[in-house]
Amino acid sequence: MTDCIFCKIAAGEIPADIIYEDEDVLVFRDLNPQAPVHVLIIPRRHIATLNDLQQEDAELIGKMSLVAKTVAEQEGIAQEGYRTVFNCNAGAGQTVFHIHMHMLGGRPMNWPPG
Repeated sequence: MTDCIFCKIAAGEIPADIIYEDEDVLVFRDLNPQAPVHVLIIPRRHIATLNDLQQEDAELIGKMSLVAKTVAEQEGIAQEGYRTVFNCNAGAGQTVFHIHMHMLGGRPMNWPPG
């Protein structure tokens, strides 16, 4: 996807505050943080929404969750707690159509989230 901002970040075409990367995923700080720690975990491969996932993507989604655990430990929020969120489509708040997991922490989280 040549017009996808997250694809451009993953390709190194747009700078980001990257805090973790491997061959499958990239983690960078959100430009509009909603908590003291707010990062986005994205797959390097473009998948527009959760509705576009296929059975063969199950391992990738699992890896994103494991990376969230690793980053939470690195950021010092694993023990106090953190939240992970996927938004799917505009009605749920998805604004960039490349799947991404928000990981938020460093403050108490309210429920329901909104």
